[in-house]
Amino acid sequence: MSAYAHPEALVSTDWLAEHLNDPDLRIVESNEDVLLYSTGHIPGAVHIDWREDLQDQTVRDYISPEAFAALMAKNGITPETTVVFYGDKSNWWACYALWAFRLFGHDRVKILNGGRDKWVTEQRPLTREVPVFPPAAYPVPARRRDEEIRAFFDETLAHSQAHKPLIDVRSPGEFVGEVTHMPEYPQEGVLRGGHVPGAKSVPWKKAVNDDATFKGADELRAIYEAEAGLKPGDDVVAYCRIGERSSHTWFVLTYLLGYEKVRNYDGSWTEWGNRVRAPIERGA
Repeated sequence: MSAYAHPEALVSTDWLAEHLNDPDLRIVESNEDVLLYSTGHIPGAVHIDWREDLQDQTVRDYISPEAFAALMAKNGITPETTVVFYGDKSNWWACYALWAFRLFGHDRVKILNGGRDKWVTEQRPLTREVPVFPPAAYPVPARRRDEEIRAFFDETLAHSQAHKPLIDVRSPGEFVGEVTHMPEYPQEGVLRGGHVPGAKSVPWKKAVNDDATFKGADELRAIYEAEAGLKPGDDVVAYCRIGERSSHTWFVLTYLLGYEKVRNYDGSWTEWGNRVRAPIERGA
C-alpha cells in the first residue's frame, strides 16, 4: 500500500485485529443492508445507518452540523478520534459514510481494506454485542464542506458545459441508457436513462479486486489516467445514482491517487434523470 498517495487512509485486517481496543479508535460499520450489523459485527464497532443517521429525514440533504455533533457524541467520538470505516459491497457505504464525515471536517478517517467481506472470509471474530461508550464532547462544526468535496446540479451542469472531467461510475448499462438502475435493483422512479453530456464511464468496481480490496496504485492510474484520461491536477466531478458508488471513486481518487480537487455529485442520476430539461446523452 506504500505506493498510494495516502497509504495511511487504509488499514489491513491484520492491523485492525491488533488495534481493536485502542481507546482513541472507533470502528464504524456502514452497510447497504442495514440489518447486517445485527447479525454480527467486528467487536467494538458501532453502526451508522446511512439513511437514518446521516441524512435529513425531510429534505433531501445531509444532517445539520448540530445533528452531526450529537451523532458523534452518542457514539463516543471526539475530534481527536480516529474512525475506521468498513461495510458490505466492497466498502461502498463505508466510503459514503467516510465522505459524509469529511463534509463536517472530521479528518481522522480510514477504510478497512477489503471491508466486511474480507474480515468474514478470514473467519475473524464477530459479535452481536452492541458496544456502549460514554458520551463524548464533540463541538458543533462551524460549517459543512459542501463547496469543497460536494457538487450540486448547477455546478455539475456548468462542469459539463465547460468540458471538465466528469466520471460516471455506474454500470455500463446505466451509462448508455439501456437501464435506469443497477441489475437486480428496483426501479427507483428515474424517468430518463443515459449520462451527463461529456461524462466518461469508469464503473466503480474497476477499482477493486475480487477480495474487495483496492487495486494497487499503478493499476488505478492505468484505469483513471491511461484509460479515462484524468490528470492529477484535474477538477473532477464523480456521480452515480445517489452518490454512494461515486463516494467510493471519490475515495480512490482523493486518498489513493492524491487528486486534490474531486467532488461527489450526490444528487447523481436520481436527480439528473428526473430534472426538467436536464441535458442527457445516450450510448457509449
